[in-house]
Amino acid sequence: MGEPTRILCIDDEQNVLRSLTRLFLDDPYEILTAPSGAEGLLILDRCGTVPVVVSDYRMPGMNGVEFLSEVRKRWPETIRIVLSGYADTGAIVSAINEGQIYRFVAKPWNDDELRVTVANAIERYDLGRKNLELTEELRRKNDELTALNRDLERRVVERTEALTTQNQLLTESLGILDNLPMAVVGMDPQGTVFQCNRKGMVCFDSRIGPVIGANRRDVLTEVQNRLVDEVLEKSRLTPNGSASVGEGNHQVVIERNPYATDCVILIVQEEPVGE
Repeated sequence: MGEPTRILCIDDEQNVLRSLTRLFLDDPYEILTAPSGAEGLLILDRCGTVPVVVSDYRMPGMNGVEFLSEVRKRWPETIRIVLSGYADTGAIVSAINEGQIYRFVAKPWNDDELRVTVANAIERYDLGRKNLELTEELRRKNDELTALNRDLERRVVERTEALTTQNQLLTESLGILDNLPMAVVGMDPQGTVFQCNRKGMVCFDSRIGPVIGANRRDVLTEVQNRLVDEVLEKSRLTPNGSASVGEGNHQVVIERNPYATDCVILIVQEEPVGE
């Protein structure tokens, strides 16, 4: 069971304060009392959270509306109720219209009506607190989302820069490969050709057409295919899987890399290998 809800009652007449205390005796409230607005402010300073304040209107010094106006400034979440006789109705209605007071209860009050009014005030207070909590939670979630979006944007920028750099390096590498004075053909161990430099295109295009994406057995000569078969067989017998074979102006190399797909490279030089 939670702590009782605090209600502060302000009236310069002790019998009124006793009546209010008795009225809420069976309710889950902690009734605080003060004989003046000044003492009521001291109690609020000391207690902090008081959901509902019930104050008489006619009091020496600070009247009820003045007191509740100060409460509104310093504790805007607190729900404010004023008790008064019918003679004060005009001033109190004006205060209600200005938003300083939640409800006006006429003296002498009806016990049931006053209990319902206080219960509704507490419900209003609780709803206000929940709204504030939800608003704060929403703000926190929005802040987290904003931070995530900024982090994502940063990652996208970094990734874009990395891809741009890699693309530049790849373009430069392809340029170097295209300018080599020998034909270079790259293929995977299954025989699919995925790279061929300009010299290689010249060697093959005039005879068999496009090379990239084709199977090596459709684009390479019988001698070239035999050398690829030999290097693949030889690589299976070496500890690290790397091997090379050469014949005439042909050289075939396979390098095993644990961080990349195996690649078979066929090099066709204008002069025989070794001369």
